[in-house]
Formats: sequence, C-alpha cells, structure tokens
Amino acid sequence: MSKIWLIALTSILAVASVITPVFASSVHFKGDHSVPSFTDNTGTPNPLTLTTSGAISGLGFGDVNVTITATAQPTATCGNPGTKLTQAPGQNPALVTVSGSVGIPANEVKNGNVAFSVTTSPPTNPIPGAPECPNSSWTETITDLAFVSATVTDAASVHPPQAVPCPQETSVAP
Repeated sequence: MSKIWLIALTSILAVASVITPVFASSVHFKGDHSVPSFTDNTGTPNPLTLTTSGAISGLGFGDVNVTITATAQPTATCGNPGTKLTQAPGQNPALVTVSGSVGIPANEVKNGNVAFSVTTSPPTNPIPGAPECPNSSWTETITDLAFVSATVTDAASVHPPQAVPCPQETSVAP
C-alpha cells in the first residue's frame, strides 16, 4: 500500500512541476544592443526633459515599474528684476538630477515582454534664490540641459531591480 502512495505522490509532484507558472529568471532589455534609447527633449511640449524607450523581456507575472534618473549640466540666464534685461547665457549652475517613472500593469505584459517609454520631469525652473546670478533678487532661468548620465531601472514584483546606464548624452540647443 505504501508503494501506491509513493507512486501517487511522485506523480502529483511531477505534474505540478510542469503546470506551475514560470517566473522570471532572466529579465533583460530587449533589442539590437539590449540598451534602451535615450532622447534629449528640446523645444515643446517637454523641454528640459529626457525620454527613454525600449522593451523588457523575461518578465514573469506582475506589475512592472520603469524609472529613469538622469543628471544634467544646466545652462541658465539671469534676469535683472529692475530693468528686465537678461544677462548673456553661459551661467554654470550646479548639476541637477531629474527623474520620472511609469507603472505598467501585469495585463500589458505579453509572453514575458513589454514595451515602455518614460520621460523625466523637468527641474525646478526658475532656480530658487538665483545662486549663480549677481544677487538673489535676480531670476535664474534654465534654458537647456546637457545630460551627462542616466540610469534606467525596471522593477517587477517577481525579480530584483535592474539598472542600465546610458552613454553620455549631449544636448542640442533650441
């Protein structure tokens, strides 16, 4: 009788291992070079932002959150509050960090794949306190961002986050 139970239990375990959902074990960015693309947004409607797009493969079942964090060197101008004249561009404010994220529900993940596009929020503009201007009553306005680094992180509920740095970006002035 014990042999029958052992055979039945072994059979049940074998069937369960075949029908159990497969969870992600090799999450990666999908594409020609396995790196998402980056676009420095100039002009409207999203100036002073960076967008990344790509696809993720190897996902299991669950929601995915894709986040971009970027560092940029701003170019700014200073405006005199009295005369409304603007000092020539070329101010050199400190580096700024911008970020953005997009949540992708599990029902959009098809066969372990999902496409994404996420844009950073713009930095605070004008810069409070105008630290690079002649005094704090001036207005320091960012006119362009030269992105120097960015990291894309995807976090799904079934695997640890994965980060991919982007190559150095350069901005194109409007």
